[in-house]
Amino acid sequence: MATRQHGVASHQQLLDLGFGVRWIERRLDEGRLRAIHRNVYAVGHSRISQRGRWWGAVLAYGPGALLSHRTAAVLWGFQRLRSGPVHVTAGCGRQGIKRREGIWIHRCKLVSEDRTVRDGLPVTTVARTLFDLAENAPFEALKGAAEEADRLKQLRLRELEALCERGRGRRALKPVRRLLEELRPPDEGRSPLEIRFSAFVRQYRLPPPLQNLHVLGHEVDAIWPDAKLIVELDSWEYHGHRAAFERDRARDPKLLIAGYRTIRVTHRRLDREAAQLAAEIRQLLAQ
Repeated sequence: MATRQHGVASHQQLLDLGFGVRWIERRLDEGRLRAIHRNVYAVGHSRISQRGRWWGAVLAYGPGALLSHRTAAVLWGFQRLRSGPVHVTAGCGRQGIKRREGIWIHRCKLVSEDRTVRDGLPVTTVARTLFDLAENAPFEALKGAAEEADRLKQLRLRELEALCERGRGRRALKPVRRLLEELRPPDEGRSPLEIRFSAFVRQYRLPPPLQNLHVLGHEVDAIWPDAKLIVELDSWEYHGHRAAFERDRARDPKLLIAGYRTIRVTHRRLDREAAQLAAEIRQLLAQ
């Protein structure tokens, strides 16, 4: 266990393995365990690696704690290691209040979508790490980190968009939305209605759908998979012939039988009924 955790173990982990309190105290007296934080020990040695420090910081705050902010960015590889405290995010309970030397503790509740593991270490996802950095980092530094994450093929813009939807009121929202606008791929190859619908989703702050996904052998224009809600974009320039019209209408019952609901969006609806359409989509997503 200590090898997996780069040479460190917590008091609770040792108890869970069957070692008693007196056994732990004797090993501390003998120097075979060395305290690096309260109830966190280096096993068999006094010097630990950088990743051992990170493990010790996570273990110091108990189950559910994970690396975040600058430390997470270093672990993901899109920021350089600098001297300074280890950044850890923990819950808002009793353990989260205690301060430990060398650790910068952030207290908030994270949903499961914000958590992952990299190289065995619990850490915030790339999207959550960038969102947290946006709270204090200059915009150019944030953009540089996002571009490096993109170069490493780690960046998922949809995950950042989903975080913006969940993080209302956060200081990070303004820089992250600016970042999304600058990093969003160009509109080349997309139909005018697809471009308008994407802008409509952003304007009315709807959860971002997945686009151009295959469902039951058919490509759909946009879908919220969890709600099984499909949007088909009907424009004359892309569907203005009888074969496409008939094909689309034959597909709808198959999707309906499988539990998918389909709504059709036209230029006219976006022009004249945008607010009503947004309300309808929100109601359908809530069902």
